[in-house]
Amino acid sequence: MLDPKYSQLLFTFLMALFMSCVMSLVITLYNIGLIDGIMMIWLKAWLFAFAVALPVINLVLPIVRKLVALLVKKPHA
Repeated sequence: MLDPKYSQLLFTFLMALFMSCVMSLVITLYNIGLIDGIMMIWLKAWLFAFAVALPVINLVLPIVRKLVALLVKKPHA
C-alpha cells in the first residue's frame, strides 16, 4: 500500500490512464472502425493520449477544484 501523501499523484495517474484508454479507443474505432491491426493502432493512440492526459490533468485539476467550489453550495454548519 502507498503512503496517503501519494494519493493525489495516484489519482491523477489512474484518471489519466483510464480516461485516455477509453477515449482513444472510442475515437480510434469511430475514425477507422474495426480493421486489421486495430489493436496496435489503438495502443499507439493510447500511449500518446496518456502522455498528453497526465500533465494536462495535473495542470487543470486545481482550476477544476476551484470551479466546483464556486458551483456547489457549502454545507450548513
